[in-house]
Amino acid sequence: MTTKEEFLEGQILLIDKPLTWSSFQAVNALKWGIRRKFDLKKIKIGHAGTLDPLATGLLIICTGKFTKKIPTLQGQIKEYTGTITVGATTPSYDMETAVEKTYPTEHITTEKIHAATTNFIGKIQQVPPVFSALKKDGKRLYEYAREGQAVEVKSREIEITEFEITNINLPEIEFRVVCSKGTYIRSLANDFGKALQSGGYLSALRRTKIGDFNVDNAITPADFHTTVLGMPKPKE
Repeated sequence: MTTKEEFLEGQILLIDKPLTWSSFQAVNALKWGIRRKFDLKKIKIGHAGTLDPLATGLLIICTGKFTKKIPTLQGQIKEYTGTITVGATTPSYDMETAVEKTYPTEHITTEKIHAATTNFIGKIQQVPPVFSALKKDGKRLYEYAREGQAVEVKSREIEITEFEITNINLPEIEFRVVCSKGTYIRSLANDFGKALQSGGYLSALRRTKIGDFNVDNAITPADFHTTVLGMPKPKE
């Protein structure tokens, strides 16, 4: 069992973020548990890379002095698995918002799907989703989007080193991707649909690796309370 001194000195905690939880909620759950267990008024704690609520998987959380490692951890390459649903688009590029337009899929073949992945390998320009936490003029992009305001989002360079199609059951296409910091898989899904002369949105996403850290070694926030802190499992 980890001691109070070890948490304050610094720990790297691998958490498997549950579906619908925000990254902030996951951090807060650990923070609350540590403070309650050791009767602490405060403790430094933060995560190394946000996951959307509709994504699951690896979230690296640092405590104490190890919060200084967060910028380095954020910069490491990441691996994701997920599902792109073709034949439709949504404003958020995922399932946060409803389908706004549908497209034909009859022309999409297995060969075209595999061939389309080559368009995204290497250093490419990518436009982040307007439904994102990026800021423009001091305001987050999703705030503009929810107000119905049009806003120009500039593209930026990202790098995709691997893009593998793991299963095809149209309209769903399962994939694995290895990419640089700053890559939006939602944008990749949207762009992939366009590359197939159709539409596409992200219908499932799981982060499996950050650098050498693997989700196979991660635990849920609930299990953190029971196995690491020796406390009862918190209420959902």
